[in-house]
Amino acid sequence: MTLPPLPDLLAGMRVVAIPMRVRFRGVTTREVALIRGPHGWGEFGPFLEYGPAEASRWLACAIESAHHPWPDAVRTTVSVNATVPAVAPGAVAGVLARFPGCTTAKVKVVERGQSLADDVARVAEVRAAMGAAGRVRIDANGGWSVDEAVAALGALARYDLEYVEQPCATVEELRDLRIALARAGVDVPIAADESIRKAEDPLRVRDLEAADLIVVKVAPLGGVRSALAIVQECGLPAVVSSALDTSVGISFGVALAAALPSLEHACGLGTVALLAGDVTPSPLVPDHGSLTAGRVDVGEALLDRWAAPPERVTWWADRVAACHAVLAAAPQGGGMP
Repeated sequence: MTLPPLPDLLAGMRVVAIPMRVRFRGVTTREVALIRGPHGWGEFGPFLEYGPAEASRWLACAIESAHHPWPDAVRTTVSVNATVPAVAPGAVAGVLARFPGCTTAKVKVVERGQSLADDVARVAEVRAAMGAAGRVRIDANGGWSVDEAVAALGALARYDLEYVEQPCATVEELRDLRIALARAGVDVPIAADESIRKAEDPLRVRDLEAADLIVVKVAPLGGVRSALAIVQECGLPAVVSSALDTSVGISFGVALAAALPSLEHACGLGTVALLAGDVTPSPLVPDHGSLTAGRVDVGEALLDRWAAPPERVTWWADRVAACHAVLAAAPQGGGMP
């Protein structure tokens, strides 16, 4: 795909800063840049600590969505999970109430400053709230060593986990953990997340037999088409997830999930409920536990309502420029998928 000129991207850019309802991954206000194109809006929202090389994939995704059509869908709706941050057990019911109709919940564990006992208490509360028929998965964001993961999962497996997402940081550790869990008789499938979206070679997860399934996020993989190709080549069941996006960014994930030939698990695309606002009057929040595929209509009044201060707009413009330079320097005219 052709890389649009930088002035064209900046001319249609709006930056928003939306408060979070609860602290999530250390984030209390979510900033993203929205880019307008002939096919609608793109969202550029790499977390603030990401450098230009990593963040350039997010810009490629924003450009793809704003300037090109998405792949054909094979389904119109996508089931999604509830997302439970590392809150106290007493706050679990209030979080789950924001995800009406969801029968799967993803629970954050290994939060800095918390203990395994805190994780067990939170997961136990989620399991009690979801009932025996509900699915409960946990996300460790690579926070355990192999030995810590074996011990923690031994304690958490009693709550009938659907899977654990990125329990350890490296692909080799995931492989070793799969072997260690089998030897310990702990039956918890492993899903690779960061090992897919932050890896130079996401297919190493497949090659090393390091996971039972993969979690894919559209923006870090460079767009819907790029993510779709990785899922198809990897050959493992996929869960499509999000990165604290507005409804614009969530629509990219729904487009990918809608285009996958097979979709066995609920997707992590219900996170708009964690934001205190949105850029559309019709937010992409679950309806009876699912989202409908399609483009999002952005509201100008909401862009004004959540507009970031001028110094942050300048910061984001500089970031777009740095990422645009990375794409422009890549082979075949800009590293676009």
